[in-house]
Amino acid sequence: MKFGEKLRNLIEERSMTQKELAVQLNLAPSTIGSYVQNAREPDFSTLKLFAKYFNVSTDYLLDNKIGNAATPQENELLRIFRCLSEEQKEICIEQCRVFVKLNIKEKEKSS
Repeated sequence: MKFGEKLRNLIEERSMTQKELAVQLNLAPSTIGSYVQNAREPDFSTLKLFAKYFNVSTDYLLDNKIGNAATPQENELLRIFRCLSEEQKEICIEQCRVFVKLNIKEKEKSS
């Protein structure tokens, strides 16, 4: 996933606008827009600013493999999971278990 898509997702998760983010970080709204549209990429200091603001790593923003995650989707799932409360984490795990059970049943049907 490109930087702009990651940034867009982070902005949307917080139910904020690009302009609100620009004000918060003291950046021009057009600059944020160009990042979201993948027309430009931030310099190192701005990248670190985004990472700190959104409480994510620069590796996450740059779509670099983190730890043992095999895919970008696993990185995204781990990042989201870490943002949840303990109760929400338990609910998430239970929902994932339901998906696994459904997949097993589908495989058994098709065999």
